[in-house]
Amino acid sequence: MLYDGALRFMVASKHSASSGDLEGRAKNLQRAQEIVTELMSCLDLQRGSDIAVNLMALYTYVLEQLTEANSKSSSEAVDRAIQVMGELRDSWAEIENQLRSSNQISDLAA
Repeated sequence: MLYDGALRFMVASKHSASSGDLEGRAKNLQRAQEIVTELMSCLDLQRGSDIAVNLMALYTYVLEQLTEANSKSSSEAVDRAIQVMGELRDSWAEIENQLRSSNQISDLAA
């Protein structure tokens, strides 16, 4: 899942920063930014209604935090981005679990 990849790169950027590897920090933040940008490009704001608009706002916030993290060496900005992406990932996982459960129930009823 793209969320997992973005989170993995964000965490890796923090590890790189703490060990003084500025190039690694920047490279990992850039990869996380690329994933968030890809998520943004997949949104259909015309047909996706409020969900797509709200996701775009969240992705924009995460991208801003990653940019701040890179330009200001801010681990707090990375933490904020990790928090939002983690919550989004958990929400999508919960939706998937609920759909699987309802499909199993409907399969049993058939």
